[in-house]
Amino acid sequence: MARIALDGPRRGPASGRAAKQLVILVHGLGSDGADIGVLAEPFSRALPNAAFAAPNAPFFADPDRTTRQWFPIGDMPVARLHAGMEVAAAALHGFVEAERARLGLGAPAVALAGFSQGAILALWAAFRHAPGPGAVPAYAGALIGDSRFAAELRWKPPVLLVYGTEDEVIAPAYAHSAERVLQALGVPIRALFRRGLGHGLDEACIAAGAAFLADWADGTLVAAAPREGPSPWAAT
Repeated sequence: MARIALDGPRRGPASGRAAKQLVILVHGLGSDGADIGVLAEPFSRALPNAAFAAPNAPFFADPDRTTRQWFPIGDMPVARLHAGMEVAAAALHGFVEAERARLGLGAPAVALAGFSQGAILALWAAFRHAPGPGAVPAYAGALIGDSRFAAELRWKPPVLLVYGTEDEVIAPAYAHSAERVLQALGVPIRALFRRGLGHGLDEACIAAGAAFLADWADGTLVAAAPREGPSPWAAT
């Protein structure tokens, strides 16, 4: 299958210097790169030497081509859902590789930060390629395919899970499940549950992400490879 090329808004380091980190912002269903790209401003205050990129999802969720999606959702066989996620993950991986090559950065100098469907994709993609990203702030997402997760685990980046306790789109139970699975496999986890918050972000959520990324940038949080193995996208 031909590689799907992605594009979207980019922002250079606030310091004006060469980038030392790259933060990929992965938007949710019905959104786009410009929407989630607003997080670059608060995150850049914690990461003045970080570049930011927010790719647009390559697929549309409606016939009018007004709402973007990374992979199809709805009532479908699990195998079809996983296949769609693998296509999206391969496209995102290609984008990350091109961006970090452009900036001259290693894979652990990249963070994958996602919201909703973007967080689901980030959590799917971050662990299945070594070396992989250095950190994963995941807002209001879920860990899909956890039954195959242990067998496909190739990398252990620190993860931040942020959820609203009143999320009406992705139930907080998904967060507790992700936390249990990842902790059992030795993945470093931080979690924040915002009481009363629905499917969205508030200042505390953004501040938690910024603090998490700052700890990653200064070396407090470090990713590691649990074992050798081929990437699912090695031949794509």
